[in-house]
Amino acid sequence: MQGGNFSSATEFILIGFSTFPHLQLMFFLLFLLMYLFTLLGNLLIMATVWREHSLHTPMYLFLCALSISEILYTFAVIPRMLADLLSNDHSIALRACASQMFFSFMFGFTHSFLLTVMGYDRYVAICHPLRYNMLMSLQGCACLVVWSWAGGSVIGLVVTIAIFQLTFCGSNEIHHFVCHVQALLKLACGENVSILAMGLGLVCITALLGCCLLILLSYAFIVAAILRIPSAEGRHKAFSTCVSHLTVVIEHYGFASVIYLKPKGPQSLEIDTLMGITYTVLTPFLSPIIFSLRNKELKIAMKKTFLSKL
Repeated sequence: MQGGNFSSATEFILIGFSTFPHLQLMFFLLFLLMYLFTLLGNLLIMATVWREHSLHTPMYLFLCALSISEILYTFAVIPRMLADLLSNDHSIALRACASQMFFSFMFGFTHSFLLTVMGYDRYVAICHPLRYNMLMSLQGCACLVVWSWAGGSVIGLVVTIAIFQLTFCGSNEIHHFVCHVQALLKLACGENVSILAMGLGLVCITALLGCCLLILLSYAFIVAAILRIPSAEGRHKAFSTCVSHLTVVIEHYGFASVIYLKPKGPQSLEIDTLMGITYTVLTPFLSPIIFSLRNKELKIAMKKTFLSKL
């Protein structure tokens, strides 16, 4: 199906990596390996926490929820991207496009909310250790996880409904490898498109910045509490429990800021495509590596659970 003008969209064409015709096979192999490693890393984390009773704590419950959100997020985006890299037919039905947008936003923002909850967990553990068991009860932790998923679902639903109630009357070519909001807004027509774009941008940026500010506030109290610990060994031990989470937060919001806060202006298709890789492939790929290598308890438990049986 060739791109053209039409009044009622029934399908779109994902341009994606067609601007790199000689690199598509290399991209396919690279992204396939990264995807499989992402799945394996998150499944190993979940299996380790499940089998190691010493890890049955709120922090690792949140980590398992985070791993599930990453697995589902990558499943919503990457298999379709891999298929397009090997196929000449890049068309996607309107409903499939809407589904991909909903699930990618849902799981993406669930990830942000869970990172915020994990920051609160570290704040309670370090600043209020005597009240930790009361504040972070099993029921309380389950509620925080449920609310994180509910928040992600609401944002995914709001964004998807807002986008797909628009009329698409331009070209049917989406200049991205996923059903991206900005790319779809360029295909829409009507007087309310610019207002809707501003509204959706405000919702997404407010949610991301709100999560980021709550995490920063948590770590401000954490740093103040750590500095009051008299011994250097105590300070190091307290801070070491936060390193993996803090690293993932910096990585997650660093890449998100590049995408959502980049200055508006003419961008080439190649640059937009390559920037999209950072949050669809690279971020989920790095997260399990960081948690596995920077979390001492998890690293020891993984060696005990899996390597001891080899």
